[in-house]
Amino acid sequence: MKCRKKSKVLLVPYPAQGHVTPMLKLASLLLSHGLNPIVITPNFIQINPNEDGISIISIPDGIEDGTPRDFFAIENAMENYMPYHFEKLVQEYDFDGKEEDGVVCVIVDLLASWAIKVANKFGIQVAGFWPAMFATYRLIDSIPDMLKNGIISETGCPLHNGSISISLGQPTLNLEDLPWLIGNSAARISRFKFWTKTMKISRTLKWLLVNTFPDECHNVRNTTNLNAQILPIGPLNTHLTIKNASFWEEDSSCLNWLDMQITNSVIYISFGSWVNPIGEAKVNSLALALVALKKPFIWVLAPLWREGLEKGYLEKISKQGKIVSWAPQIDVLQHESVGCYLTHCGWNSTMEAIQSKKRMLCYPIAGDQFVNCAYIVQKWRIGVRMDGFGLKDLDEGLKRVMKDDEMSDRIARLNEMTMGKVASSRAMADLTTFMCDIRI
Repeated sequence: MKCRKKSKVLLVPYPAQGHVTPMLKLASLLLSHGLNPIVITPNFIQINPNEDGISIISIPDGIEDGTPRDFFAIENAMENYMPYHFEKLVQEYDFDGKEEDGVVCVIVDLLASWAIKVANKFGIQVAGFWPAMFATYRLIDSIPDMLKNGIISETGCPLHNGSISISLGQPTLNLEDLPWLIGNSAARISRFKFWTKTMKISRTLKWLLVNTFPDECHNVRNTTNLNAQILPIGPLNTHLTIKNASFWEEDSSCLNWLDMQITNSVIYISFGSWVNPIGEAKVNSLALALVALKKPFIWVLAPLWREGLEKGYLEKISKQGKIVSWAPQIDVLQHESVGCYLTHCGWNSTMEAIQSKKRMLCYPIAGDQFVNCAYIVQKWRIGVRMDGFGLKDLDEGLKRVMKDDEMSDRIARLNEMTMGKVASSRAMADLTTFMCDIRI
């Protein structure tokens, strides 16, 4: 088979930490197989270029300094600013007089589907990238069926109370936990429109690379409205470590603190990176519950999210716990002192917990986290869902998750099923299939 030398692959992630990190890991895998990956990000994301041999190019996003980088600001940037600058970049890379080193493919996070139109304009092959669990894709893909069956309205609002099965034989999800039901009514309608548009565009793709383990896609590849070849190539967190993939500086001092703790004694708490996760009142409630519980803990809590802490709290817990702005999460989870992970159930965090064989206390907040939580609690039974942050909630949740003697065995089996040699070989075979396809 004749291959182009060092063919360029442009990768366009949705500009959030949980999307950029797996895209960088995918880029690293492509690089190790002789391709030339270039990751495209908006200006407001600051990642050191050329880390690990991966080129990172920033393009103007139109977001002014001091403007919140929320869903709506990012959507405006993706629709009104970034396409023009991405077009110029594609022209530069694809028509630079070096035919053997042109752009062979553009890999687009489905939440950044605006880039698909640009690639199509230049006749470049496009692959979709889904950074989350495939079950979430199937749920969102079933929007036409939900509309037809009177489950949701034309604006995505549930028409009755109750739950829905994610798919046949799979966990159930409360209708109020559908991925687009975030914020007020106007925000929910806007997000629903975003998803329906995204799904429509994605159905034109030839490939969909999914950051999940092969068994999750087993027997469901033909149950979507997607015409693409579905290729589970993950979980990407197990393949390699990317230097400086985080948007924020990690506080490694927590590792030294962990070294001084008893095995399986520490609660690790992190609700991800996207938004103020639980609000001031819940921050305060959890803070007080942790003190009353008298168990050691590490809590990832950015400075802007600490308004809920009472005055003098950091001094009060200095011997019991440690609060950091950002942590080297995989190193923390793999530390023998950590016994339990209180998590928002983001997909990357879920996979890292399984990789590290840690039990989970689940408090999903938004988006796909409710789907992930349903699998963690109902299907895999490797965690317990919490409904609040009072002392009783935390104490009972910990007792349930830590006293389940069979949970360790279930986590070990799931670890092998998702990240063992057989699963990893199948995932790599799917990635190899894709790389061969685009090089033909």
